[in-house]
Amino acid sequence: MDLTQLEMFNAVAEAGSITQAAAKVHRVPSNLTTRLRQLETELGVDLFIRENQRLRLSPAGHNFLRYSQQILALVDEARSIVAGDEPQGLFSLGSLESTAAVRIPATLAEFNRRYPKIQFSLSTGPSGTMLEGVLEGKLNAAFIDGPINHTAIDGIPVYREELMIVTPQGHAPVTRASQVNGSNIYAFRANCSYRRHFESWFHADGAAPGNYSRDGVVSRDVGLCGRRSRHCAYSTLYAGKYAGAPPG
Repeated sequence: MDLTQLEMFNAVAEAGSITQAAAKVHRVPSNLTTRLRQLETELGVDLFIRENQRLRLSPAGHNFLRYSQQILALVDEARSIVAGDEPQGLFSLGSLESTAAVRIPATLAEFNRRYPKIQFSLSTGPSGTMLEGVLEGKLNAAFIDGPINHTAIDGIPVYREELMIVTPQGHAPVTRASQVNGSNIYAFRANCSYRRHFESWFHADGAAPGNYSRDGVVSRDVGLCGRRSRHCAYSTLYAGKYAGAPPG
């Protein structure tokens, strides 16, 4: 079965005549007759009921016509996408939640305005999840935390984010992880690169955080957020202040 056979089948189904269909697809009638017989033999069913000089679809032919039309429509769509001058198709983008919330909304709005034929989808999550999406082919590209250490992935720096520690009012300035050793931490999920940087900062100072939570109030403990985006890992924050940035 090939596309030419499907085009011939559709033409005959529409015209009800081999002669008329042959003129439409620019083939001789005998060629159509042979190709349709080959198609019926391959499928193991009669697609047409032959009556004198006319052909009408059999029940199996009616069912097959619906799929044949869908296949040829998809082929036409694919051809127009790859051959057209204007970009179109599906573009799946991944992003850190903080980047999607603060950094890229204006850029995405301009992208949609400039390329209206592109079907755009956005997924958010931690860097590890986004990287897996690119590697598995589920995402075309992603905004993640760098540097990227993977031979199958190319990346360029786009934004620079400075991490900040948030502490309760009255807390002494924090310059070393040992000063908040054992404190409970409100931070991003485990697969987030921001959190991994934070944990490396603790480890380098021979310290360790207490329990982690993604939602809470910084009244006694410590929180982590991006300074520029002000995107924090918790939904409510009061009685807190920016205390400093983890070195490195």
